[in-house]
Parts: sequence; structure tokens; C-alpha cells
Amino acid sequence: MKRMLGITAVVYYHSAENTWAFTSTLRPSKIVTTRPLPSTATTSLHQYAATINIAEDAPRDIPSFEEWASYGGIQKADGFQLISNQVDNADYLDISAMTTQDIPASTPVVYVPSECILSANAAMQEFAGCIENDVLDLLKANGYGTEMRQYYLILKILSEVEKGTESPWYQYLNSLPRYYSNGASMTVFCYSVVPPLVSRLCKDERARLKNLNMGKRGIPFLSNDTKGNDELWKWAYQVVYTRGFETENGTGDYCIAPMADMFNHATEANVALAYDEYGNCYVQTLGDVPANSPLCMSYGDPTNPSFLLSRYGFLDMSSPATFCKILPSHVSEELKNLGYAHNNMLFYKDTGDVSEAVWDILLYMGLGETDASLQRQFYDAHMHADFATKAAMHEQYYPVTAAKLAEHIDTFLGDLQELQEKGQYGGNAVEHPRLPLIMRHNEFVRNTFLAVRSAQGLEQNTYA
Repeated sequence: MKRMLGITAVVYYHSAENTWAFTSTLRPSKIVTTRPLPSTATTSLHQYAATINIAEDAPRDIPSFEEWASYGGIQKADGFQLISNQVDNADYLDISAMTTQDIPASTPVVYVPSECILSANAAMQEFAGCIENDVLDLLKANGYGTEMRQYYLILKILSEVEKGTESPWYQYLNSLPRYYSNGASMTVFCYSVVPPLVSRLCKDERARLKNLNMGKRGIPFLSNDTKGNDELWKWAYQVVYTRGFETENGTGDYCIAPMADMFNHATEANVALAYDEYGNCYVQTLGDVPANSPLCMSYGDPTNPSFLLSRYGFLDMSSPATFCKILPSHVSEELKNLGYAHNNMLFYKDTGDVSEAVWDILLYMGLGETDASLQRQFYDAHMHADFATKAAMHEQYYPVTAAKLAEHIDTFLGDLQELQEKGQYGGNAVEHPRLPLIMRHNEFVRNTFLAVRSAQGLEQNTYA
């Protein structure tokens, strides 16, 4: 018996079949016998082009996926429903989860048996000894040694795609999106119309894709057609990096759990995902969820919308804050000790507040321009938790920090206006379909900076 997020899960095993029961005081227990995942037809190996169309405008077969999920033992709470919404007013569909009924707190929402889950650990075992060592060494030499689990999972996706309808995961794979808006999918022009940090994060995604793509040679179990199809490799990469999550169950695994991967992100998540020691996935509510509400989990720090855009390809309008965009030419150990970090240096969207770390960094940098001894005094006060001295120095030198904050906001808003104009007049959504999303991101950042300027009582400017 295993305790999971306030509910009790009981896992039973009987010979070759995996029988699962999950009990809760909030809903009746339910027993499901997991059957082998079905294949729907026969096709020759490597005939993936005839079975899964990866074109960006290809339709997503959700009904067949839901039938597959039910057959495979995936359970859903009463009221759970998949819905679709257009992406950027185009023909691309985003599929997400909602509930049509009230769901109490700590209620199981989705259960995915391990047999349905795509596991990096399982892929590494399956392909052990099949990949040339120099390929793995090349990836590690290029700084991607920590990405081996994702790399093997990409290979697993590709090997299943090659099987066509003979793959146990065919219906799931055929339900997945083909269109993505993240950094790996953007054009070079897109990188040129976002602020520097976002541009770097998006380029990092593209670099990761290209470097992992180098690992396709020397793989005997994939066809030459697959190894030569860059678009297919990019699609498999997108599937793994946008739908996979750490299991955090002590196994070190990284998995994609069909159906549990349909939850969108929200700052105020109302469901959480967890795995038991057997590799089964559970999703439970974190609080009472009223009927007709979206069911959302957390993909990461909600105060880092730049990462969410570059990795997952969406703008989190519910994000309460964003990085203040202060980018020193060199981030010293002193700056790090004072709290310099992208998730710590925050401007708050709705209130216009500024995090303490921003004020500390601005004062430290300002004092460094005029009096190194005062700069050292402030730093020592911080390191020794001398809050009284820090507060006194902040009050005494507030004009210094206010001036630097106003200068930073002025400069950034000017640069952002140039980026917006370049995006508006220098590109179009036909050649660069992610451009509308980028423009919304830039406007979100602009409004946050203007909120800070207003709340802090700084002099208004022509960007308001």
C-alpha cells in the first residue's frame, strides 16, 4: 500500500497480468485489468510515412487515442474530458483536459499503468549495446551527457514510428501535435525579435536539437530513411522535451505518460502528477475543482515565462512575475551571493513590485561606480545578515538605485520597442508563424515593465 498525495493507492500483481486497484474515501474503488496494448493493422517495417503524418497541419486523431487508452487500462475520473482549442487562430489544435463535474480535493483524476508509459530507463535497457560508443562520447563531449535519458527516449519514439500501426503506441503517437511554437521550432528571424535572454534560451533549444541530432549515426535499428529525415527527428525531439517529466520516485526515470501529458500548465495548478515505485502514473487534484474548469499542472517556475516559452512554446499570461532583464557582462560570485538569479530578480506584473534581490544588485552595482569601500560595506552587511545596516544604506542611497532602475527600464523599453517594430514590419506570420506569439510575449514584458515604473513612482516616458 502506497500513500500518494493524500490518497491511498493499492497495487496488486497476479502472474502475467497487472491488476490495479485504487481506493479513496472520495470515490468508489475501481478494478481494471490491464491488457496488452493493441496494434491495429499490419505494415512493413520503416513505412512510417504512410501511417503517421508529421506535417504541421496534419490532423490529430484523438478519438482513436481515447479508445486505445481505455483498452490499455488508463482510467479517468468522471467528468474528465479532453477539449481542443485553436493555436494562434490557425488550424493547429491544442488538446487539453477539463472537468465537467465538481471534483473534490485529493481525488484521483487519471491513472496510467506502467505498460502504457514511454520510459527512458526502459529505452536505455532496450537499446543497451546497440549504439556505438563514439556516438555517446560525441554527445557527452558536446555537453549533453545529462541528456542521455531524453536521447534514448527520442530513439524509442523513432523506433515505434517506424513500426507504423504495428507499434503498441501507434494511436497515441498519431494523436500528438505536429505544430510547436518553442525555441527549437522558431526561425532565425524569430530569435532576432525577442529580448536577449529569451533569444539565448530559444537558441539553446535549437542547439540541443542539432547536437542530439548528431547522435543519429551508428544506430543499427533505425532505417536510413529515418536517420536522414531531419523533420522526423525534430518532431520526436519535441515530443520528448515537451511531454516528458521526471518521475521523482527514486528511479531517476524520465517518462511520457499518455493521457497524463494532456494537462496544460498554470501558475495555480489544480492537479499534480506522481509515480509509484512500479512505474505507474497517478494524477490527483490539489484542491476542490469546480465543474467546467481546466485541469492544469505545473511545468516549472511560474515566474520564468521566458523558459516556458522557449521550452514549451506558450505564453503564461497567469505568470505573476518575470525576470527583470538585468544582464551584467559578468556575473561575479559577489552578485550570485547577493541573490543574482533569473528566478530571483523579478518584476511583478500586477503590483509593479520589485524583488529584494533587484534592489540589492542595483545598489551594489551603483556603489561600485562611485565608492568601492561603500560597495564592500554593503556586501559585508548582506553576507553577515546585518539587516539594519543594509536597510540604512538602501534608504540613504535610494536615489542611486532609483536612478539605475529608471535608466534600466528606459533602455529596455526602447530596445523592446525596436524589436516590436522589427517584428511588425520586417516579418510576417506566413513565413514566421510563431511571430504572433512572440509579439504577445514582448507586450506582456512591456506591460510588466510599465507597471513597475508606475508603482515605483519613476518619471514617465514616451513608452507609456
